[in-house]
Amino acid sequence: MASARSKPADGVKAPFPDFVEPALASSIERVPSGERWIHEIKFDGYRDQTHILNDAVKIFTRRGHDWTHRFKKAAHDAWRIKAKSAVVDGEIVVPAADGTTDFSVLQNELKGSSDKIVLVAFDLLYLDGRDLRRLPLWQRKAALKKIVAGTDVQFSESFEIEGAEMFAHACKLGMEGVVSKVGDSTYPRGRSNDWVKKPCAQRETLTIAGFALDGTKWDGLYVGRHKGNDLVYAGKVDHGFDKVSAAELRKRLEPLVRKTQAFAKRVAHKGIWGEPRLKAEIEYRAKSAEGKVRHPFFKGLREHV
Repeated sequence: MASARSKPADGVKAPFPDFVEPALASSIERVPSGERWIHEIKFDGYRDQTHILNDAVKIFTRRGHDWTHRFKKAAHDAWRIKAKSAVVDGEIVVPAADGTTDFSVLQNELKGSSDKIVLVAFDLLYLDGRDLRRLPLWQRKAALKKIVAGTDVQFSESFEIEGAEMFAHACKLGMEGVVSKVGDSTYPRGRSNDWVKKPCAQRETLTIAGFALDGTKWDGLYVGRHKGNDLVYAGKVDHGFDKVSAAELRKRLEPLVRKTQAFAKRVAHKGIWGEPRLKAEIEYRAKSAEGKVRHPFFKGLREHV
């Protein structure tokens, strides 16, 4: 833990919290504009919550699972944050040379040494004995910027420009998208309209219902979307696989093979069908009127974390 200590921000004196329900951004069609909004880059990684207390660091997933052992480098970097105790909201990513992030690259990195992962910090919920969640966002971010300065933790900057301009720049640079937040808002509980998001490409977590082979060669996934108790066919995903990911998918899917399709309405495709237990992150350009994804691209398995 860094020896320098920050002057505590305002806020309410409070004991150190357990895992805090994270604020979630609502999806929108158009990035908002106006003075009340600030804009941040949307990252493509694992949402995390970092707890620092008594020279110990723990990193939790968005659902509260302790993944400190998987994010060792991020925990080591967070140990240098200048605070006796803190709860930091952020994202675990693997940045490319151009600053873009890719969820599939992060998943591959976690299978190895994980020495390229970076903790991006964008909010501060607790600092040195005080709960900051009722403070305005701009004040929380100002305190956060001070305590991560000089460490390998990356601070997520905010931009006070028109939303459409921010979105155009982000997409032109190949970024994941934009998250817009009300600058003077308190920390939201769960999903709210104070935090909104607009990805540059559409993305959805879909259920894997089977896979295809061309002879013995991997030929893609069949995916579906849950509507009530029904699983509705959403298309075949042909792109985004390499030899490693294809082999891992076969290893995960073959134990789930069944004779019948899991779709509520049978589709006229030749495939190897399975129990619909695994989820895939799929990026696509558009959806048909029937809800089928167009130009889909496999980004990785989405673990329930």
